[in-house]
Amino acid sequence: MSNYLDRAELKVNSALASFIEDEVLNGLEITAERFWASLANVVADLTPINQELLRKRESIQQQIDAWNIANKSKFDIEQYKEFLGDIGYLVDEGEDFSIDTENVDVEIAQQAGAQLVVPTSNARFALNATNARWGSLYDALYGTDAIAEEGGAHKSGPYNPVRGAKVIEFAKGFLDKSFPLKSGSHSDVISYSVDSDKLQVTLEGNQSTALANNDQFVGFLGEDGSPSRVVLKNNGLHVIVEIDRQSPIGKSDKAGVKDLTMEAAVTAIQDFEDSVAAVDAKDKIGVYRNWLGLMKGDLKETFIKGGSQMTRELEADKVFKSADGGELRLHGRSLLFCRNVGHLMSNPAILDQNGSEIQEGIMDAMISVLIAMHDLNNTGKLSNSRTGSVYIVKPKMHGPEEVAFANTLFNHVEDELGLKRHTIKIGVMDEERRTTVNLKQCIRQVKDRVVFINTGFLDRTGDEIHTSMLLGAMDTKANIKKQPWIAAYEDWNVDIGLECGLSGKAQIGKGMWAMPDEMAEMLVQKIGHPEAGANTAWVPSPNGATLHATHYHDVNVFDVQTSLKARARASLDDILTVPLCADVTSLTEQQIQAELDNNVQGILGYVVRWIDQGVGCSKVPDINNVGLMEDRATLRISSQHIANWLEHAVTNEAQVTETFERMAQVVDQQNEGDPLYQPMYGNFDTSFAYRAAIELVFKGKEQPNGYTEPLLHAYRLKLKAAQLN
Repeated sequence: MSNYLDRAELKVNSALASFIEDEVLNGLEITAERFWASLANVVADLTPINQELLRKRESIQQQIDAWNIANKSKFDIEQYKEFLGDIGYLVDEGEDFSIDTENVDVEIAQQAGAQLVVPTSNARFALNATNARWGSLYDALYGTDAIAEEGGAHKSGPYNPVRGAKVIEFAKGFLDKSFPLKSGSHSDVISYSVDSDKLQVTLEGNQSTALANNDQFVGFLGEDGSPSRVVLKNNGLHVIVEIDRQSPIGKSDKAGVKDLTMEAAVTAIQDFEDSVAAVDAKDKIGVYRNWLGLMKGDLKETFIKGGSQMTRELEADKVFKSADGGELRLHGRSLLFCRNVGHLMSNPAILDQNGSEIQEGIMDAMISVLIAMHDLNNTGKLSNSRTGSVYIVKPKMHGPEEVAFANTLFNHVEDELGLKRHTIKIGVMDEERRTTVNLKQCIRQVKDRVVFINTGFLDRTGDEIHTSMLLGAMDTKANIKKQPWIAAYEDWNVDIGLECGLSGKAQIGKGMWAMPDEMAEMLVQKIGHPEAGANTAWVPSPNGATLHATHYHDVNVFDVQTSLKARARASLDDILTVPLCADVTSLTEQQIQAELDNNVQGILGYVVRWIDQGVGCSKVPDINNVGLMEDRATLRISSQHIANWLEHAVTNEAQVTETFERMAQVVDQQNEGDPLYQPMYGNFDTSFAYRAAIELVFKGKEQPNGYTEPLLHAYRLKLKAAQLN
């Protein structure tokens, strides 16, 4: 216990105590004594409630397990719904209402756009995501597969003018579609100029024209007759036409245009949860310290890139002359949420008066909001919220009672830290089945502070499998995606959000595009998210945000939402229809083995980085060597899927073990270029990563709600302890 210090009724890791007292509280009018006493109060008041909610989860799952065993051969949806109502899994949704959230920043309430999710444990990634509010369209097109390489348009090597011409053609086409001229095309423009509050456009042949809608012209920089920046606005998003006739690209452009700077990741989630591996005080301090730098505006990171040392810091706001002669100031950074952990896990960073670890969700809430008070009090040089709000995404909540508990937690935090009621805003992740089917009641519990609901189809699939683990064998993962429940789930989220008045007040979001190297396909597919009524959707990179921004120019999401209000709700029966395999006997041995290979390779590829290197999110090659942005959600699906097939004898322990051993070789080969990598093959008894991965499957049925955190944390802590010895 020598590394713990007594603080109020708590025992706090000494390094964490020093961080809070010397770094976080510096500049705030809160003493260390007051803060620790406040945290102790919240822990004492809310821990029993938290633990009772977790016991209720377990009790409900046990009742569902018993029903599933009894009804394997005679599943009836009406009887199932009645049963779920009897056990409190499905509740009455109550009367209609509309949320009353106030003081919401425009990025959430009024702008539709891409959203990044990034591990806050990595300062460079955290900065990149925050600065991804603005992105170069030319770079995003040139450097990805968004532009095909055939016809001599290769992207490797020095600048390729053939590829550059295709980039410019795409960009000018985007301008024509989003900011059309009264006549002609932006491809034919030879100059842009400003006359009073109007944008004047000259085409080849000295033909004069203008924007079809001059209201889209909102600002500029430089001289009226020769601006260096022209700021346009469409569907709430800005595009900056960068003009420099002396630049290498501008020299080749008729109008001297060298780039289009897109307003891209309007919001970003700084993640404390699924994309980080934070198992102890040292890890948590790293996460909290980067969050502190973001809230104070002074986070910096120095690194080596291309043989040169670089320092990255937060971008300043962008200031222009407005079209009407005043000042136009555009926020330079994404509006930041932070995603706290859920209600399940505890952490050894702080112990209560009984020597037990406190709930990590309580710790996150108190410390992340304390840190955000630097933003609220404007103690730094840059701001996040301009409305005096703190934005916290809360994941993995099961039903209205758990959402209500999050609201109670935030009430307590506000009271203890002296903040106005509803200063803390909440984003509710709709990623657990009990939350989905009771979404309206969940939103009701936080109707004065909700600013975000978001489908998380990966975790949602994992919970789907675990909830119905004993009912029967699940379909293959590819077929699970095609069954009615998932489309109904996605539509239901939008339907309920619109019924509860989120449009114009809060975000309705959609999940991740997981393939950062496949931007051409993303441009084809991901427009489906704004077309489905989502005013934000997750992307895997700043380039992805820049490219996805084009979709929000193509689609006016708020118009879509207005039209969707007239449709009938998605079917609850479809949502509750379990994605079972219709005929297990029809699966061939080759199909079963291929499914196992895919699942096991993904599990090992992710877990080995999590356990051995503490990397919670990275681009992990799949079995076909396609890089996928992976976090714990994908791991939850794969491990639960195999556990389900073991339960129903689709496979067996020997086959699964053989698959793990064979796939360990594959993953070792995929990582052979990593100097920090520790091979698993041949080290099955000594590799903590391998042992964690295989237990995620063989102990998958008994894991709480199928979560991976308990085993991952345990094995990461074992490895850390072994390294100390």
